[in-house]
Amino acid sequence: MSHPASGHVFCFEGKRRPVWRAKYRLPDGRQVKKTLGPAWTARGRPAAGYFTKRTAEAWLRKTLVEAAAGTLPGMVRTGATVADACDEYLRYIEQDRQRKPSTLRDYESIFRNHVLPHLGAIRLEDLTPDRVERWAAHYIDPRRQMANRTREKTITVFHGVMERARKLYRLPTNPVADVEKPRTAAKTEIEVFSPEEVMALVRAADSDQDAAIFLTAAFTGLRQGEHVALHWRDVDFPGSAIRVRASYTNGHLTSPKSGKVRSVPMAPKVAETLARRSQREFWTGDDDLVFVGITGSYLDGSALTKRYRAALQRAALRPLRFHDLRHSFGTRVIGVADIRRVQEWMGHANVQTTMQYLHYVPRPQDAALVGEAFATSLDAGRDSTAAGFDEHGQGHLI
Repeated sequence: MSHPASGHVFCFEGKRRPVWRAKYRLPDGRQVKKTLGPAWTARGRPAAGYFTKRTAEAWLRKTLVEAAAGTLPGMVRTGATVADACDEYLRYIEQDRQRKPSTLRDYESIFRNHVLPHLGAIRLEDLTPDRVERWAAHYIDPRRQMANRTREKTITVFHGVMERARKLYRLPTNPVADVEKPRTAAKTEIEVFSPEEVMALVRAADSDQDAAIFLTAAFTGLRQGEHVALHWRDVDFPGSAIRVRASYTNGHLTSPKSGKVRSVPMAPKVAETLARRSQREFWTGDDDLVFVGITGSYLDGSALTKRYRAALQRAALRPLRFHDLRHSFGTRVIGVADIRRVQEWMGHANVQTTMQYLHYVPRPQDAALVGEAFATSLDAGRDSTAAGFDEHGQGHLI
């Protein structure tokens, strides 16, 4: 049975000082008693945290309005904690949303290191926006100050957790919805290899296979996990193309990052390199891997990264990431192909990601166009002068 929300405030003489308290009834009949804070008895404006009769009554009015609207935190009894909500969210994104294992591990790390130690034991109905604000503003990584980008991602993921909990447990609001995220610096300009640097890296590789991987990465834009998952049936020599069907990272075989199979043009130099690899003694069948580890198994990605860094040092190149080989591909092909085609080749889910390469497009004709625009005005000025007007538009004798 629903009851109208009602209540009153009163001043209570505590052991140390008087305090304002509120007593009110929720629509479900529950009675609530709450100490608001110390009573302000001096003259002038109340200090922070102190209440007068007027401010105590204002607090009660706001609370009763929220109770009547069903938006008052704590009205719903869930019997669940923030830790339970995190577990449910992991289940939800794995089973219902079918997110990749790498995403699950990423979220598990966020919960374990940044959320559960501070909020895990709190009941969902007791988690207020103020409490989340304090957590977001003052949380410090035990080892170092958390970077703004990591803090922003943590808040975003936790918002997803509580949005799922809001729908599942019928909570009145999501307490993370209005939490202000820290500002993050704009992305810096991407760094890429020149063609000469790519070939220097290839020459400095520890093995012919690593050389082939570095060359293929720069000339096709495949991600590291996509190289590791590449099979010979994916290499179409007659069609001069490589079909990207899967990715292998941290011991898990998944679909490519975009979730879609794509086809990437295979430049002649890549075709020559892979053709030589296909002449090896073992592991050349359609179901065999192109780049193999011990006994034909998947390559160890972390070991490949270490060999890549060693090759950078031997070639005396800048310490760019393996992923920057992919960026090198993007910056080169954007100058010869339209942006939609580059998006397809690179497997970007959103064209906005591909647009980061647009400022690498060579436009030598732009200077001529600007010159032509100004030349028109200058020519008009010369014509007016020749017609009997000086440069200020005044007539003169010819």
